[in-house]
Amino acid sequence: MTRLRVEQPGPLALVEDLGRPGLAHLGVAGSGALDRGALRLANRLVGNPDGLAALELLVGGFRARFDGEAWFAVTGAWGPVTLDGRPVAPYTAARATDGSVLELGMAERGIRYMLGVRGGIEVPPVLGSRSRDTLAAIGPDAVEAGQVLAIGPEPAASVPLLDQEAAFPPPDGPVTIALLPGPRAEWFTDAALAALFDSPWRLSEQADRIGARLVGPPLERRVQGELASEATVPGSIQVAGGGAPTVLLADRPVTGGYPVIAIVAPGSLDAVAQLRPGQELRFRHA
Repeated sequence: MTRLRVEQPGPLALVEDLGRPGLAHLGVAGSGALDRGALRLANRLVGNPDGLAALELLVGGFRARFDGEAWFAVTGAWGPVTLDGRPVAPYTAARATDGSVLELGMAERGIRYMLGVRGGIEVPPVLGSRSRDTLAAIGPDAVEAGQVLAIGPEPAASVPLLDQEAAFPPPDGPVTIALLPGPRAEWFTDAALAALFDSPWRLSEQADRIGARLVGPPLERRVQGELASEATVPGSIQVAGGGAPTVLLADRPVTGGYPVIAIVAPGSLDAVAQLRPGQELRFRHA
């Protein structure tokens, strides 16, 4: 069996697949890859089914050695990727030989690489998924230096000769995010609702897989009373008492007590996953 021997994991290396949906009634979030499009693309490039587990690598600084031959692909963030010191083209499948060393430098565009290998990363599933939920501490722990990861058996599909879908690096300038109406939009003043769409926002340093705090004008509430905890979905934009919005992401709590002014449209969630601290974003109506 081919294995991946991790020599340097970088700031955060997690095993993620498409998550464990349908368990919110048990208090378990869906979790899974933040950039789901990058996961699907990495798997497609090496001939895997969409949902096989891959490595989500924050920022870069990752190095690993292949014990055996394997196809792999790196998607998501855009930066220097080398195999035995030779550059590997982004968003393409490449073949590693026994003993080959793969290195991912610091991302130049985006913030989360997705490393897919043919056969997927094999770790014991928990509640039907191999994903790490960083809030609930469910699933495999973060990958550590010296850890050896098993790679699953060859899938039935072959490695495609050419992927037909054009792939572009994450933008490094302002990003436009589509929003759906939130269930508690009426709790906010007309000025707050206008500011949400008219003002530029920036991603703060307080951003992880649970949620991403935004920096911008405070969003004033019309209703000042307490809100009983209610269900959240990925992309819910909760607004705390001081008026600062936070976009809840894959490892969010399944219920929350702050009003949700809007919800990031599913098609824009991958873009949020690749935002870098300080990067500008603007909202539009979906």
